[in-house]
Amino acid sequence: MSSSNNPQTITVFRGFKDYGNFVWSPFVTKLEARLRFAGVPYTVGVGSPRSGPKGKIPYVEISPSSSEAKPETLADSALITKALCENGTLPDLHARLSKAERAHDLALRALLEEKLTPYHAWERWTQNYYTMRDHVLSPIPWPVRAFIGSMIYRNTVAMLYGQGTGRFSAEEIGQFRREIWESFADLVLESQTKTRPAKGEPFWVLGGPEPTEVDATLFGFVVSTLLSTAGPDSQADLKSFPVLLEYARRIQQQYFPDYEALPV
Repeated sequence: MSSSNNPQTITVFRGFKDYGNFVWSPFVTKLEARLRFAGVPYTVGVGSPRSGPKGKIPYVEISPSSSEAKPETLADSALITKALCENGTLPDLHARLSKAERAHDLALRALLEEKLTPYHAWERWTQNYYTMRDHVLSPIPWPVRAFIGSMIYRNTVAMLYGQGTGRFSAEEIGQFRREIWESFADLVLESQTKTRPAKGEPFWVLGGPEPTEVDATLFGFVVSTLLSTAGPDSQADLKSFPVLLEYARRIQQQYFPDYEALPV
């Protein structure tokens, strides 16, 4: 499985039964990519935010081979990755990077996770509410779905206003969102031009021979944007940058050949 001395079974809880396919959450795909980059096998489960230690998806259950040891449950994609690196299951992708490169990688991840995430939440939950509600809450019967959906909507609107995104116009949010995609398109295009990968071979954000943490994150956000029908404007923006589509297509072909092909 890995360089860990203790064989273990890892189950990733993704929130949906859609086995053999990516899910809409960029953080789920980010975690799956991180595992697959290292060749670490795992199984997937459904789970739910209510069952997760931090009330969100994804979370993992790590079951040691010894029947006497209790399974360990971890939450938050970044904390899960950190824990798996510390116990030797995953390699440290930053070991070969300079301090400046590590800072660059961290800043790029923050751009996606702290800036693009609320822009996506705004578009999906306020501009395409019914599509988002009926996808996320699809397992829940209608009367309860309507009630819970309205609660999520009110909480999301309040959160986005307090965070700041909700204070901007649709046009301004669209400009901010497109600027992020354009910046990443410039980075991966420079990487592709610099490294000249063989046909079909992946190329990476920082231009090195191997992925870093930001690659798992960017791949997760590209996949999420391509699949979410609750984010049509984001999807249109992304599809205007062919290099990002090629970036994702190559990663899927190498690391997720068993998943349904992305619409790229």
